[in-house]
Amino acid sequence: MKCWIGAWGILLCLSAGCGYQFTVEGPGPVIGGGSGLVAQGPPVRLVFPALKNNSFEPNLEFKYTRYLRQAMQSAGSAEFVDDASADFILEGAILSVTLPSLAFSRTQTQESRVMVTVALSVKDRKTGRVRWSQTGTSTAEFFVGATATGTAETGLQFNRVLQDRAIEQAGQQVAADLADQFLGAREQGIFGGDEGPSVPAPASGGIDSPKISEAQGDLLPLNSGMP
Repeated sequence: MKCWIGAWGILLCLSAGCGYQFTVEGPGPVIGGGSGLVAQGPPVRLVFPALKNNSFEPNLEFKYTRYLRQAMQSAGSAEFVDDASADFILEGAILSVTLPSLAFSRTQTQESRVMVTVALSVKDRKTGRVRWSQTGTSTAEFFVGATATGTAETGLQFNRVLQDRAIEQAGQQVAADLADQFLGAREQGIFGGDEGPSVPAPASGGIDSPKISEAQGDLLPLNSGMP
C-alpha cells in the first residue's frame, strides 16, 4: 500500500511541475537485444566503409556504422579488414529516421516513437556480384514535455536529449537484428566460395534506389517552440 502511495505521489509531483532535474547518462538500454547467436568457423573478411546517411540527422552514419561493426564482431561472423585483403565489400545506408507521435494533447506531443530503417548489402570484391542484402527497421519510444522549470528552452534541450537517446537505442537494435541476419546468411553458405548463392536485392528501398536519394525524416526541429 505504501509503495502505491509513493508511486502516485511521484506522478502527481511530476504533473504539477515540481523542481526535479532529470538527467540521462550512458548509452542507454538496448530494446529487445540480439539473439545471442555465435558464428561457427572463420569470420567473413569484409571492408566496411561508413554508411550513407539519407536522413536529416547529422553524423548519424558514424554511430550506426560503429554499432554494426560491434554487433557483427561480437557474434564472430565478420572480420573487418582493409580493401586489399577483403573478400567482400559491405555497404549500407540509413534510409530514414522518422518521428511519429504516439500520444498528444491539444497543445503538444506527449509520447513519440523513433523509427529507423537501415539497408545493407554485401558484394563480392572481385566480381561485384551482390551476395546478400537486407533491410532492417527498429523503433524506440520516449516521452516529451517533462522539464524541471517549464521554460521552453529547457524543455527543448531535455526533449532533444531523450530523442537522441531513442535514436541510439533504435540504432543499436537494428544493428543487432542485421548482424543476426548476416550470421544466418553466413551459416547458409551465402559467402562460401566464388560461386556461392546470391540473394536478390529488395524490390524497393535498396541502397542505390532513387527513392532514398533525398533525406528523409521528421525529427524534432532545433528551433521548436515546444513548451
